[in-house]
Amino acid sequence: MHYRAVVGVDRNLSRARNSGAQAALDDGADQLIFLDADCLPGPSAVSGYVRAMQLHPEGVLAGPVTYLKPPGEGGYDLESLTSLTDPHPARPAPPAGEIVAGEASQWPLFWSLSFALTARTWQRIGGFNEEFTGYGGEDTDFAFRARQTGHTLYWVGGAHAYHQWHPVSSPPVEHVDDIVANAQLFHSLWGEWPMEGWLRAFEERGLVEFRDSTWRRIAPTKQQTQQPSH
Repeated sequence: MHYRAVVGVDRNLSRARNSGAQAALDDGADQLIFLDADCLPGPSAVSGYVRAMQLHPEGVLAGPVTYLKPPGEGGYDLESLTSLTDPHPARPAPPAGEIVAGEASQWPLFWSLSFALTARTWQRIGGFNEEFTGYGGEDTDFAFRARQTGHTLYWVGGAHAYHQWHPVSSPPVEHVDDIVANAQLFHSLWGEWPMEGWLRAFEERGLVEFRDSTWRRIAPTKQQTQQPSH
């Protein structure tokens, strides 16, 4: 299998994905599959996405994602990975082999941790907006631009990805500055607020406030930033 590693130098997730896509395009790729670094592809993920791209070359294709529990000693057993399949309930998970066209109202459900599209569709959408820096909002912006340019979101049954367990904060207080900045940018582009659940949770912790029609950062105390991870 041919592969090329693309090494980034900053914390811009949009630029990282764009750089990876450009490397693939430079090598002649006409189909693109994106998978976050902490995700494992299921045995039928690639073939499922390839088939979906052949059937729907103008679509943005998203497979089910299972959030794995902590692994036992020795890590995850890849041979029995499919036995752990339990797709996240917030997204559609059609039966294997089925491809379901999403409603226009479902674009906010798009996740960038596992998706596929043809090179032509990628170029028409324009990739990810690199004005979004750090963490949060860039995938919803991508989804909204895909919708704006006339594409359809498809849910691809059987194209499973498995998100490996790792400690996280809830809400992600370590990303509060990025989330506020990216939410402001998103609102300036689309007239609505993304990530409202996180913003409200930050507000409850005294980290942000909604004032003068926008979300603003409040200088945190040491106690406020010491949130437990799980």
